[in-house]
Amino acid sequence: MSEQQTPWHTEQWFTSPWNHDAAVVADYQFPERVEFHDVTLRDGEQQAGVEFSADDKMRIAEALAGAGIQRIEAGLPAVSAEDEKAVRTIANAGLPSKVYAFSRCLVDDVKRAVDCGVAGIVCEVPSSRHLIELGYQWSVERAIELSVTATAYAHDQGLEVSFFPIDSTRASLEDYLALVGQVAAEGHMDALVLVDTFGVLAPQAVPTFVSQSRERFNVPLETHFHMDFGLGVANTLVAAACGATTLQTTLAALGERAGNTPMEETVMALRTLYDIDCGVDTTQLTKLSRMVCEIAGVEQPSNRPVTGSRLFSVESGIIATWVRNVRDVDVTECVPYDPRLVGQDPPEIVLGKGSGLDNIADHLDQHGLTATEEQKADLLLAVKDASLAKHELLTPDEFRELARSVGIE
Repeated sequence: MSEQQTPWHTEQWFTSPWNHDAAVVADYQFPERVEFHDVTLRDGEQQAGVEFSADDKMRIAEALAGAGIQRIEAGLPAVSAEDEKAVRTIANAGLPSKVYAFSRCLVDDVKRAVDCGVAGIVCEVPSSRHLIELGYQWSVERAIELSVTATAYAHDQGLEVSFFPIDSTRASLEDYLALVGQVAAEGHMDALVLVDTFGVLAPQAVPTFVSQSRERFNVPLETHFHMDFGLGVANTLVAAACGATTLQTTLAALGERAGNTPMEETVMALRTLYDIDCGVDTTQLTKLSRMVCEIAGVEQPSNRPVTGSRLFSVESGIIATWVRNVRDVDVTECVPYDPRLVGQDPPEIVLGKGSGLDNIADHLDQHGLTATEEQKADLLLAVKDASLAKHELLTPDEFRELARSVGIE
């Protein structure tokens, strides 16, 4: 069979054929084109302790545009003079990506965005009655009135308007549909963002969220999900499979509390699990993620999906055997996708407490050393003991010293 006939197993990845079973794909409604709207510069910066300067934001925006991200949310101009400067600079930089600003449903916010020269705006307002009344201490009527006025004004100024009803998933369906419906009828809405502000939506509820919104409003749908229960990627994928066209994500899952849906994982899941190419250069993902983490001063787990620094380091003796046997034949037999697809190095066999004889053999080969089977066994025991004492992997120099200690020169 050709790669087109086996989209689960190509030269670059090996996922599950079950993903493409006729019964599984029968209800898919993926749009013809899925695009990404990056919110790192606005929502990502809301992570406690993350502070981006205007220069930082410009650097990140250029990198995002270079990787093929279709839309960049440059920030909320009303936050500070520095944020307004960043939005203005990015909007006028001639990037190939569309540049949006974020705005509260206030005409003054929209005016600032217009002055910055952005192409579009994301207009937010609370949509759950309890948050409107308790968190904002507004009436529902006021929230609707502000939304109608601000979205209509944004449209009149030539902006593309994505309406962003905060906390939709904790509103009753009736309240959500009523509020959005009045804004759609009396204000303006080019697209509707499906917002799970607190990451509380279960994947099984996503199709209802999408279908109710699509059938009632008949506008393009966007997603904005959070990671409080680790479901942002799953929920975003389900929403896309139900027809959502634009996926709002952040680099490295930066964002309030547990963060936003990570762009890297979502792009790769679409590409390798669903065979959907969103136009993002996946080879840039690791570099992008690490750059933004460095600028933000945020540390990521070494085994973080897609971009982790030790994601493709192999300590287990069993897996090391797989790597040695397949790496020159089909590396996807031992990893779900070729690490080079995301800008990482091929799998590396390392030395630790969990290592086996093939780890030893691999490192002996690297050092140009030969040993008897007895020496290899002795060296393996020495490696395990040294790694346990160190609570860390061993370096090449430490391995070489242990090899000498068992008579391997």
